[in-house]
Amino acid sequence: MPNKVTIWKLRNNNPLRKSYMNNNIKLEEFDALIKITVEMSRYLYPYIREILQSKEDPENTSVIWNDFNKRFIELINERFNINSMRVKKLLNQSGNDEIIIKSLLILSLCISNKGYQKMINYLFI
Repeated sequence: MPNKVTIWKLRNNNPLRKSYMNNNIKLEEFDALIKITVEMSRYLYPYIREILQSKEDPENTSVIWNDFNKRFIELINERFNINSMRVKKLLNQSGNDEIIIKSLLILSLCISNKGYQKMINYLFI
């Protein structure tokens, strides 16, 4: 990626976003986005782990999980097309926990030395 603007423009290729533009992503750009995701998951791993652990603790009111879930919903409302059925599924409080947990688990598995390969395998299987 030559600069941050290029990364910013690539985000608009997500069909769930409000500002969706149907551009073809080159294989090199897709590969770079995966590498960025893996590096960010390494950086955020302590936070991801804390969120997942807070969800497992039934005694605790799970303040961390509730804060994360609230922020997740806020970001979706702010940036995604809320008229889309797939986005509405993400906003559904009863069903989105499973999606969020699965996403966090996938990101947490990407922190190893083979994290890039794990992410590639997950995306292409």
